Amino acid sequence: MNIAFFLLPKKEVVTLSTQSTVRQALEKMEYHRYSSVPLINQKGEYVGTLAEGDLLWKIKSLEHIELHELEHLRIEEVPRHRDYEPITINDEMESILSRASEQNFVPVVDDQNIFIGLVRRREIIEYCISQLFIHGETPLNMKI
Repeated sequence: MNIAFFLLPKKEVVTLSTQSTVRQALEKMEYHRYSSVPLINQKGEYVGTLAEGDLLWKIKSLEHIELHELEHLRIEEVPRHRDYEPITINDEMESILSRASEQNFVPVVDDQNIFIGLVRRREIIEYCISQLFIHGETPLNMKI
């Protein structure tokens, strides 16, 4: 199976620019109900993953900040706890499976680290379940 089969192209992915403000990030994540989003720099390169926790810890460290003040704080100034490891479109399926067990999504980049999309954990799980049923397995008699 090819990684492209699972790829959600970047035009359909909610991302944030490293030049975005904390307020923009909060509003976009709230609107889409996402707990983490890929970060893209001005060149279109994947640079990491911004999580709700990263924003909360940064806001907590500022003490007594007003919401309007978050319009001047850039995402690039927010320390990130953990970035999701990307894969390339040419990687093997095992790369997705190992990362998806620890990440909500797997960023996909090209050879120049340009973000081209992502693979969501949900699609991987749905595919694995469908393969179990195709091969005669059911949740009650699955072989482990």
